[in-house]
This record gives sequence, C-alpha cells and structure tokens, in this order.
Amino acid sequence: MRIIIVPGWRDSGPGHWQTLWAERLEGAVRVQQDDWITPARKAWVASIARTIVLQNEPVVIVAHSLGCIATTHLPPDAVARIQGALLVAPADPERRAVLSDFAPVPYQKLPYRSVLVASSNDPFCPVRLAGAYARAWGSEFVRMQDAGHINVESGHGEWPLGMALLQSLAGDAPLTASSLHLSSSASSASSFGSLETV
Repeated sequence: MRIIIVPGWRDSGPGHWQTLWAERLEGAVRVQQDDWITPARKAWVASIARTIVLQNEPVVIVAHSLGCIATTHLPPDAVARIQGALLVAPADPERRAVLSDFAPVPYQKLPYRSVLVASSNDPFCPVRLAGAYARAWGSEFVRMQDAGHINVESGHGEWPLGMALLQSLAGDAPLTASSLHLSSSASSASSFGSLETV
C-alpha cells in the first residue's frame, strides 16, 4: 500500500502535518502541482491521477482542503487504484473565485472507504457543508471543535488524531514512521472529535 499526500491550495508548508507525514512515513509520495496559487482543475486532477497510476500498489489518499475536492474529480482509472481516503478540511470552491474551476463539487458516493474530517470553525468551509459532502460521498464524518482549517495556523503539526485515522484506513498494513509518536494516536482520537458514519 502506498500513501499519496495531496496538498490543497497554496501547498502545505513547513510544519504542516502533511509535510511532516511526507517526510516521515516510509514510501509516502507527495503530489506536486505546477501552479499552487491559481489552481486549474484539469491540471491538478491530471497530476494526482498520474501520481496514483504510477504506483505499483493500491493507494490511500491523504488530502487537505482543495486536495479533497480535486480527489473527488479523479478519472476512473485512478479511482480504481484507491483503497481509501482521508479527506481533511475540504474546501468550498464556490466561496472563493480563485477555486471556482473546481465547482461544482461532485456529489456521488465514492467507491472506496473514506473518512472526512472537518472543523466547527473552518474559515474555508462551513461544517454543515462538510457534513453534506460526507453524506454524499459516503464518508465517515469526524467533526472537530474549533480546529480551524486543521493546519499549522490552527496548531496542527504532527496531528496524532489524523495518524490514527490514517492507520484505520490502512487496515493491517503497518505505517512505518521514523519519529511520529504513534503510541498516543489511538487515545488522542476520542479527545479531538467524534466519529460518525453517515
């Protein structure tokens, strides 16, 4: 199994949990985009799809923000390779003109297991809309209290809850990490949000 890290608009910088995971999870592959500032759906989706189909193993997607929305636009050949997806703090492309190329957001059920994590006070997507995404995509829904955009600015560095959720998607496949504090991940899950299957 291969972990594919899919950053959102403006990429995930130093200290962001996606960056830390990309550095520390053995074999993780981070998607690169030619233009992080003015994203175009066709180019972004093509980059993600190409990264997926180049892998020799089934993949688990770890997407943040606009990366979540781009993931739902993937073509069938890439989707067929996905075993699961952790979709964190999805964007609302209808709220920001620069992201409008990604609208309308697909509202079809995803053909793989997914967990959507959203915050009650995310400035980029109302939690009610994130819940609607989760219902439409068939995702398990984790609602976090006052977690902002679940990024560096909101105090999320290594983010043990996210790692626990990723391990649940990976199933029996071990996640080998050089220095992530995985031992506290499972116990952290209950204190940072409630898990609902929708």
